[in-house]
Amino acid sequence: MSKTFIREMVSTDHPALLDLFRETPGITLREADSQEATKRYLQRNPGLNFVIEHDAGIVGCVMCGHDGRRGYLQHLIVKPEFRRQGLGEDLVNRCISSLKELGIDKTHIFVFKNNGLANRFWQSKGWSLREGVNLYSYTASGNENA
Repeated sequence: MSKTFIREMVSTDHPALLDLFRETPGITLREADSQEATKRYLQRNPGLNFVIEHDAGIVGCVMCGHDGRRGYLQHLIVKPEFRRQGLGEDLVNRCISSLKELGIDKTHIFVFKNNGLANRFWQSKGWSLREGVNLYSYTASGNENA
């Protein structure tokens, strides 16, 4: 019998994560998703990033970090054939409880406006769309894909 389980993400998961990102509509890969950048992110945020493993390999993931005050989720993905089993919610809850242990009670996620599936997911889980905040970005390298 096949079983799925959640474990902490490690840097050697990177190739499988890239495959998962590439096959998921609504996910944009950037240079910030490189193996080196991912390794730095995991080192900076130990115990906060998770994958779902199954016989077929990694079928879900979430990346989570914080700035000391607020938590931030990125790349919550569950393969379509594993959705509607509560796995995405399990990943989010694992992040939220891990952040809470660090004294961080508020968490944000950035979702592309045109990613209807993701926006519906977050709203269905009680997350609030922030209308009063504008997001501005600056890229020091000048590379818009950073």
